[in-house]
Parts: sequence; C-alpha cells; structure tokens
Amino acid sequence: MMFRPARLLLGLTLALAVGLTGCGSETADDTGAASGTSDPITVSDAWVRATTGTDDPSMTAAFMVIANNTDADVRLVKATSPVTGMVQVHEMVDGDDGHMVMQEAADGVTIRAGKQQMLMPGGYHVMLMGLAEDLAPGDEVDLTLEFSDGTTLDVTAPVKEFTEEEDHYHTHSASPSDGMSDDMSGMDMEDSDG
Repeated sequence: MMFRPARLLLGLTLALAVGLTGCGSETADDTGAASGTSDPITVSDAWVRATTGTDDPSMTAAFMVIANNTDADVRLVKATSPVTGMVQVHEMVDGDDGHMVMQEAADGVTIRAGKQQMLMPGGYHVMLMGLAEDLAPGDEVDLTLEFSDGTTLDVTAPVKEFTEEEDHYHTHSASPSDGMSDDMSGMDMEDSDG
C-alpha cells in the first residue's frame, strides 16, 4: 500500500470536523449564549461585591451577564432583594469634573434580541443600598430582576471580594442625564456584524 500524505491529512481533517460537531447538545451562537434554550432571558456569572473592609459597607453592587434569547429587545427595569429595601439599576457616566460617576439608569438597561449584555464594574450594574449587615465573601444574595416585557427572574449571586476599591460605587451624579443612549459603547457583548 502506498502512503499518501494528502489523503491522510484530508481524512484527519474530516474526522476532526465531524467529531467537533458531535460534541455536546448545545452550541454557542455569535453571542456566546447557548442556542436551543427555552428560557427567554437567562443570567450567568452573577456575583455581588463584598462589603467587609470597604469604606462604605452600606452599599454594594451586583454584576452578571444577561442573555436575551428572544427576537425582541427587552430592558432590565428594576431589581429587588431581601437584603435591602433599596435596589436600583445604575449606569456610569462622565461627571462634571471628568471622573466617572454613577446614576440610576432612567430607562433601565437594554438587552438586544439574541444578544447578551454585561453588567460589570465601571458599567451598568445593580446597586444595593442601605445594607444593614456586611456581605462577606462566600455569602449569597438573592435578587429578583424585572424586565420591560413583564418577565421576572430570580437569581442567587455569590458574594466575592473585589480588590480594586475605587470610588465608583460611592460617587453619584445629581440627576440622570437627558438623552443618554441606552447602549453604552463597549458594554454589550454583540459581534461587530450586528
């Protein structure tokens, strides 16, 4: 039998391609969300910043990735938590002095159809204010997220230490800015084609 490297390479390439397509029942689309999910809105990578050892332990923030698995845009408009009576959806904006400040996102956070929106330090986040007790790493915080289409989603987020203690979560602007875009540049995780 004669050795033919080109045929061997072609055969290995086809075998690898077939093997990779058969791995797992869910696939990731261009947003990284699992396709085939029946849940219209899903949350992943949720966490809450610990308050132990911070300058102001009465407030903290929750972060997460929200995936909109529907064909229509939806907005995160409200959140609640049993750990405090005051929860708001916040955004970061440029302050008058050139520093970033946070304010309540008047229209919430838009999660585009078929896309994901990241809530992260320095960007959109869920603010928990008026905490009566410290939140230590390892604790868990229950949140209920409310969306513009009437959907609610219960999330349990672990508390994690956040070592880059900046003034992000203690500096507020006087009022929400008029005409602020729902889509903060670089905050949503869409592809560049979209």
